[in-house]
Amino acid sequence: MSEVRYGGLRARWGRTVTRVFVVVLAIAGGLAAGGPARAAAAPEPPGVAAGYSHSCAVRTDGSLWCWGGNASGQVGDGTRTSRTAPVRVGTATWAKIDAGTSYTCGIRTDATLWCWGSNTRGQLGDGSTVTRTAPVQVGTATYTDVSAGDSHTCGVRTDGSLWCWGFNRLGQLGDGAVTYIATTPLRVGTAATWASVTAGFAHTCGTRTDGTLWCWGDSSAGQLGLGILSYQTTPAQVGTLTSWATVTAGYTFTCGIRTDGTLWCWGENGYGQLGVTGIYRSSPVQVGTATTWTGVSAGFDTACATRTDGSLWCWGNNSAGQVGDGTTTHRYAPTRVGDAATWTSDLVAGYHNCAYRTDGGLWCWGNNANAQLGDGTTTQRPAPQRVPL
Repeated sequence: MSEVRYGGLRARWGRTVTRVFVVVLAIAGGLAAGGPARAAAAPEPPGVAAGYSHSCAVRTDGSLWCWGGNASGQVGDGTRTSRTAPVRVGTATWAKIDAGTSYTCGIRTDATLWCWGSNTRGQLGDGSTVTRTAPVQVGTATYTDVSAGDSHTCGVRTDGSLWCWGFNRLGQLGDGAVTYIATTPLRVGTAATWASVTAGFAHTCGTRTDGTLWCWGDSSAGQLGLGILSYQTTPAQVGTLTSWATVTAGYTFTCGIRTDGTLWCWGENGYGQLGVTGIYRSSPVQVGTATTWTGVSAGFDTACATRTDGSLWCWGNNSAGQVGDGTTTHRYAPTRVGDAATWTSDLVAGYHNCAYRTDGGLWCWGNNANAQLGDGTTTQRPAPQRVPL
């Protein structure tokens, strides 16, 4: 992807920015009480998503609201006008939302999948490469999970099968790199036991219902966790453990939480986004010694995670204040965001971060060049600010 500079930042994938979107799961309550480890469950519906310059959130009533940069129609309101405050996207009710660099995908409460925004690589899955300024349905199948990367998207259907579409230069669609660009969903293998999926810039990872973790696509920085620095065009299992609860893909790094509450990251580490010092890691490395992690989100070169006590921690690239500690100093270890103990695992990290608190309030911070923080300004915020949602 060519780098586009805006506000001094490189326009690269974020989950979600990605997310990512971001796949965020809570550790099983039985485990916290000392119960046996269980297989990975289907992901909880996240209510917030962040692309490079836009954000979206689902309210408790199921309505979807987006704001920020809208040059590709990623806000979904039928225009290309940037929005400094949240605007509602249609009248439908939504269960899940995720944002790629300049596009958005979401699952409605009827399990149908819809995408909108940039579509130069077919990442919207509607059979075209036409940019869409309002949601368009992706086929007629029903889905339980979706993840939007930079130019590729993947989703888990209600039958447990996994499907990917969009750009496939480095095998990120998992089809053996047979197709260079897929404008409609392609099935990934024959397994029907997928629980979750997460798409990075050019790599993809997912968990299965047996608790195993699988990754494929670009691994030039070790982001697949397979001990390689090349690429893998079909899903390959990361180790042999059956205790992965969740996984989240950033730009060229990945993080996951195991059922014992430990946090692990791997891949690029130029900004400390793995939560440890040193160079890249091509296999999972534990982040600290805590066993109380409940949710994690990786995006661009920053990650954030929550613990069972309701605290929020971020680390990695802090050039826009996205670590949320009031500074712009990069952090190589988890740094607590304020002293609040009411954060939920419904969070997303990128050049800007957002997270819900237990009272239903949404807070965002970091880069705000395109009003993606939703506070009506374009002022960068190095600490959380509440979004009037």
